[in-house]
Amino acid sequence: MAEQQSYPMTAEGRVKLEEELEDLKINQRPKVVERIKIARSYGDLSENSEYESAKDEQSMLESRIQTIEHMLQYAEIIDSNSSNKDEVTLGKMVTFQELPDEEPETYQIVGAAEADPMEGKISNESPIAKALVGHKVNEEVVIETPAGPMNVKITEVK
Repeated sequence: MAEQQSYPMTAEGRVKLEEELEDLKINQRPKVVERIKIARSYGDLSENSEYESAKDEQSMLESRIQTIEHMLQYAEIIDSNSSNKDEVTLGKMVTFQELPDEEPETYQIVGAAEADPMEGKISNESPIAKALVGHKVNEEVVIETPAGPMNVKITEVK
């Protein structure tokens, strides 16, 4: 039997997914059902674009609900306190500086399910995170990117 995929995430990420799931089930699902009901009242469903649009939205909503339920069922909560405080691991904030003299960048390394680069959260599966995990403060690391190698120095881990 194949091993089930786990979804590493922080406790905060799990709470956000649970909140999203609740919103989808309690608020969004009834709205879509109401849209379908109204669109049905327009008559002939074969040429009813409102009905088709509402059914498509319902399909996407139900798919997202299933995805979140699956991720929560197989969630693996990251305990970043269980490792060396200076070591880059999932759940920790890491600040690094591209060498020789670029501005420092800070990211939290999280599971793919909660990654949001705009909020400074990068996936543990990203090239940056893969290169940094396991390294410590003051170490220099080469990150392989599509644009070529990037040399960085880890300046802080929290």
